[in-house]
Amino acid sequence: MRINLGKLATREPGTITHENHLMQIASCHLKTNMIAIFLMAVAITTINAQIKHKPVYLVKDIYIADPSAHVFNGKIYVYPSHDIEAGIQEINNVDHFNMRDYHIFSMDKVGGPVTDHGVALDVKEVPWAGRQMWAPDAAFKNGKYYLYFPAKDKTDIFRIGVAVSDKPEGPFIPETSPITGSFSIDPAVFTDTDGKSYMYFGGIWGGQLQHYSNGKAIECGAQPAGDKPSLNPQVALMSKDMLQFAENVKNLEILGPDGKPIKSGDNDRRFFEASWMHKFNGKYYFSYSTGDTHKLCYATGDNPYGPFTWQGVILTPVVGWTSHHSIVEFKGTWYLFYHDSKPSGGKTWLRSVKVAELNYNADGTIKMLEGTD
Repeated sequence: MRINLGKLATREPGTITHENHLMQIASCHLKTNMIAIFLMAVAITTINAQIKHKPVYLVKDIYIADPSAHVFNGKIYVYPSHDIEAGIQEINNVDHFNMRDYHIFSMDKVGGPVTDHGVALDVKEVPWAGRQMWAPDAAFKNGKYYLYFPAKDKTDIFRIGVAVSDKPEGPFIPETSPITGSFSIDPAVFTDTDGKSYMYFGGIWGGQLQHYSNGKAIECGAQPAGDKPSLNPQVALMSKDMLQFAENVKNLEILGPDGKPIKSGDNDRRFFEASWMHKFNGKYYFSYSTGDTHKLCYATGDNPYGPFTWQGVILTPVVGWTSHHSIVEFKGTWYLFYHDSKPSGGKTWLRSVKVAELNYNADGTIKMLEGTD
């Protein structure tokens, strides 16, 4: 093929050749595709951000509540109570919360697939227990996993038991007797950076805390008058084998911003149940439910025994009467695990666990979440 160099040399400046035209078309398509890819990336990022901040339910095929979340072996394990339709009328003595066993759940990431590991412990396997296996917690130490749980004994008194396993998902083998000196409900075990472990527990009304004073049962127990200091959550150092208390049970005092104990009639701030402890930037955060005002609140302190000073609300009321939670850090992000009764249409004894991202302000206070989200 011959090329006419003369024609090429004499072409007018700005003349559009066939080759140039094709290059312009290709360039236009490339820019359009890049814009489309950019817009798609922005859309995906926005969707992921919405998913990240929107609370999500863990599972839909089983009712679970009172979630205690922990990170074991690079996964999140959740230890909840297992709600059932027991056919018991909803009455003030809370018999309708007639849970009988525990399922344990795990996930590699929040929002990802959740594994139900099945029944880890049944009330029929606990020699001392009679009924009502309520909110549990778990801990790891000495190469073993410990499941702590409240249950009513054969005389209908709440005690706290412990069961042991080689695996975080169980099955768990219960001790033949409850923890000596234990009473009431909602155990939460916190292990500090020095390796010491503490149990926080207690709950008024159906949780029976009002029937004890300084760790001892009292006759005709009742809540203090509204102008008196409220009942306190309880705390005890755990023994090295994690099976008993290493000391007498102590009161954990919660103070108002004025430095005075919160009053029994201050229903928006006083302790009701659902103890949880976590640590953030060297500070201890004790969180709990206010019960009949349906809030999750928190207080901060400088050591595991307190005193703790009330700081604010973590979660506003959810659908359903009870509110119970846990707080855990996983891969650099903090999460709040809690429950509500939306999926059951508001049946407060049939609850579902959900999780939301938890954020802190620069001063260490916790940003409040809306329970109805």
